[in-house]
Amino acid sequence: MRRLFPSSTAPVPAADAADAPVSPASPAPQAAGPEWSIAQIAEEYAYPPVGEGADEADRWLRANMVASLDGAIHHGGRSQPLSSKADMWIFGVLRALADVVVVGARTVRQEGYRPAKRRSGFADRRAAAGQSPVPAIAVVSASLELDFSAPLFTEPVVPTLLLTGSGAPADRVGQAREAGAEVIFAGEGGAADPARVPGLLAERGLRRQLTEGGPTLLGELADAGVLDELCLSISPRIVAGSAPRIMNGPVLPDPDEFTLEGVLEEDGFLFTRYRRLRNVTE
Repeated sequence: MRRLFPSSTAPVPAADAADAPVSPASPAPQAAGPEWSIAQIAEEYAYPPVGEGADEADRWLRANMVASLDGAIHHGGRSQPLSSKADMWIFGVLRALADVVVVGARTVRQEGYRPAKRRSGFADRRAAAGQSPVPAIAVVSASLELDFSAPLFTEPVVPTLLLTGSGAPADRVGQAREAGAEVIFAGEGGAADPARVPGLLAERGLRRQLTEGGPTLLGELADAGVLDELCLSISPRIVAGSAPRIMNGPVLPDPDEFTLEGVLEEDGFLFTRYRRLRNVTE
């Protein structure tokens, strides 16, 4: 793996094993080199400092998505055919850095979501940051039509969260709670209000936030103006067909501007990171 932006010329050590210890003080990766360690990837994607409240300055919501050269987010309904070893490393690191992973119910069903795994290499780092052993999985769903007998609900290290509206089906709310999930009402209607999701999670101490989509949820979060960062992996593959883009929803009143923070490359894959530019009036 090598860094294309920002540029640097210092060598990068060979990669560590996936569970190599990650120190909170690990040096940031510097230069282009054949491979990066997990610790270096973690420093490259470290969250900015967050406060202890629920205001915008006290939480950070980043998205992680992969897309083909022709803009598709899946092949045959799964994102895995567009991925790579390095992409999965980054996927795992982003999860290991987060307090919570926010995902839409359709993506949970399509991708067969499971609870986040303990990663021994991140145990000290998470403890030093005051984080739980693994990030919570927070599912955004209006209908709550989910399989509560699935491992996501029966085997989590920390309880799975469900974000919905207060008008969600009462029987499904009851079944979710019986399964051990924590139900959070993030709206007065039948669905969660995307604008309220980051703040409600921050109120529970879940301030380092990661969303993995899908495209409908990601479009709603962007439309609500709460998306702070986009980590987009560009796969050197084309699939054609009718797969959606990384975001699906109404056109924003004005294009939302982002600035490039970094680009890594390996085997033709580009791992980009963009930060949203905020107006001074926001």
